[in-house]
Amino acid sequence: MARSEKRYEEIIYEEMRWLGLNWDEGPDISGPFAPYRQTERLGLYQQYADSLVKADKCYPCYCTEEELAEARNTAMAKGENPVYKGHCRELSAEARIQFDAVGRTPSLRFRVPRGEKIVIDDLIRGPIEFDSDNIGDFIIVRSNGVPIYNFAVVIDDVTMEITHIIRGDEHISNTPVQILLYRALGFPLPKFAHASIILGEDRAKLSKRKHTDAFVGQFREKGYLPEALFNFLALLGWAPPDGEEIRDRDSVIRDFSLDRVAKSPAVFSTEKLNWLNAHYIKASTPERIAELSLPFLAAAGLKWTDREWLNKCVKAVQEYPHYLAELPKHISIFFGDVKYDEDARDLLSVEEAKVVVRAYAEFLAAHTEALGPDGIKSIFKQVGQRTGAKGKALFMPVRVALTGRTHGPELPIIFDCLGKDVALLRLQSV
Repeated sequence: MARSEKRYEEIIYEEMRWLGLNWDEGPDISGPFAPYRQTERLGLYQQYADSLVKADKCYPCYCTEEELAEARNTAMAKGENPVYKGHCRELSAEARIQFDAVGRTPSLRFRVPRGEKIVIDDLIRGPIEFDSDNIGDFIIVRSNGVPIYNFAVVIDDVTMEITHIIRGDEHISNTPVQILLYRALGFPLPKFAHASIILGEDRAKLSKRKHTDAFVGQFREKGYLPEALFNFLALLGWAPPDGEEIRDRDSVIRDFSLDRVAKSPAVFSTEKLNWLNAHYIKASTPERIAELSLPFLAAAGLKWTDREWLNKCVKAVQEYPHYLAELPKHISIFFGDVKYDEDARDLLSVEEAKVVVRAYAEFLAAHTEALGPDGIKSIFKQVGQRTGAKGKALFMPVRVALTGRTHGPELPIIFDCLGKDVALLRLQSV
């Protein structure tokens, strides 16, 4: 019952809306097929169960759980299929009265016709055939009056006019049971399509218990963009007709078809998701990424007062993070004191590098014109002439002195974000 709490229902709505998945009707919208919760449809299920009883297509079963377990164990010990053998199928009226008298409350079992072939015309997998003799009479309503899944969903799908049932291949074994119920109730069959399950990178079935990141909220909390996750999920088991993997919602809707859904399981690749998300981060405006990154920056203790400056800094490092929770470690080079990584410390321990940094600081202090790309280049030329340093030996010490790292944005961008005064202080502190 814990998984049926209202708050979990609201989480599902919120995450689906965040992904851009909309629905025509449901518990939160209402519509002509209400109510939508199965607990609110028990009366409807009972009506259809009564019709099956009246047509002698189901019967009361008084077998206890202990008796059923013993029968299954006996069948398996003999190497037989452990299906229900029909103990109560032909109970006399007198026997039923006796069971009622001792307080046994029956469940309701469907009378499976013998010797029938049941064929699923699966839109993904093609025809799948089952023998009714291997199914056994199954319960449709428990002894407490609650319908089982296979019965309830058939009634739901018919009364809500569902034409296509697309679901995971774990439900293939449920489908012949449901087809028997459709036939018994005189309902037309919907189209069935069973997609393969999704595997984790360990090639085990994706599970929230086994895999750390397995539901939408976790990716949202890490700063994945909804359009990236939507794009990624659409590609799990589906191949676009033109091979183009960067796809927005409209193009997925336009080009999706079941004939391009794979029969083999798809693997949830974090590497591919990160690649897609990085693409969408880079394609977004700095203003949007800055806004979405505010919680992550605050959590990292990074403070600012000028939003325009923050947008500029975000733009400078926008190409680096795979998801927004990674943004602080890239943008932090513009905040507070320089924190040198190991490579940076090693580089600045060399005297020649210190000479370059000191020379650049001297020329920068004397530079009175606007510090644009040309000004930065001009100062490097002066430093090179004085120190004899060239190429990496000329540029890298300045980069490291300004950011504490050997990799990052281009130097003109770094100078633009830091400003002349902060840049000069950082150079002089080496």
